[in-house]
Amino acid sequence: MSTLLHSYTPPSAPLGLRPRPSRCLRPLRFQVGRMGNSVVRAQAATEVTEAATSEGLKKGIAEFYDESSGVWESVWGDHMHHGFYEPDTAASLSDHRPAQIRMIEEALSFAGVSDDPMKKPKTIVDVGCGIGGSSRYLAKKYGAQCRGITLSPIQAQRAQELAAAEGLADKVSFQVADALQQPFPDGEFDLVWSMESGEHMPDKMKFVSELARVAAPGATIIIVTWCHRDLSPSEDSLKPDEIALLNKICDAYYLPAWCSASDYVNIAKSLSLENIKTADWSDNVAPFWPAVIRSAFTWQGFTSLLRSGWKTIRGALVMPLMIEGYKKNLIKFAVITCTKPN
Repeated sequence: MSTLLHSYTPPSAPLGLRPRPSRCLRPLRFQVGRMGNSVVRAQAATEVTEAATSEGLKKGIAEFYDESSGVWESVWGDHMHHGFYEPDTAASLSDHRPAQIRMIEEALSFAGVSDDPMKKPKTIVDVGCGIGGSSRYLAKKYGAQCRGITLSPIQAQRAQELAAAEGLADKVSFQVADALQQPFPDGEFDLVWSMESGEHMPDKMKFVSELARVAAPGATIIIVTWCHRDLSPSEDSLKPDEIALLNKICDAYYLPAWCSASDYVNIAKSLSLENIKTADWSDNVAPFWPAVIRSAFTWQGFTSLLRSGWKTIRGALVMPLMIEGYKKNLIKFAVITCTKPN
């Protein structure tokens, strides 16, 4: 991935968000009145570059998950996300499926999603659905209709196959779609769910805006995502060595610029969302990456990696950097929840 992908700061970032260091041209759209046609041309060129970068990112994400999802499912099952553990505990491979289910339940509890038959969600969207683990779980838990979207055709197909196998073909459906341009009408869903997909979004403002757009009045929005640490009042950016570490991770996992949980809160505020809450669950996911590394060294994990292709192998080689990032308190595992005003 080019450095543009991990240095681009969306022009639509709300007031109050600190700009991140950038090695690419800044958008020039706010200077047109001062500099005339030359700036119009520069702006157009910049926007073309951003569009090309965005398309390249989407292609990389789709190919990465087309290639790696089968490996993940064969070793870890159908939930493609962290588990929630008690802090400072060691975990065996058998602990991780329950921990992944607990992650879902903890996110629902933190957001205050009701189990009351009169208040529980009836329509759900799973943004960045993977192979549909969360979608099927939520559909069964609430008896809800659930729509899942992913950039990966392989994931969408496999998610639909698993739904049919579980007798949920009438409850859940999956399609290839862009989270920044969701194929749903305004106000469609009672629960908007994003489990570890926000880190792939190149425009965090547009991402949260789309989540809010498809949410019905009064709906709950849940974002569980990788973030970098909050900046201190005296900081304008992360330290150079921190940026270098994150860029190495970006290259392997097809990630654009990272943001902090505070950035997400500021975005939610700028969109007039309500009941905004956030928490740092980094300690609760600490056993996850060491366990993934251990699973890669099992015979099943090793042979699956060899069959999968270079993108997946490169992702596996970068896993120790995720552990390093957590240990340095650079990487944070954050939950952000809010509701759309009635």
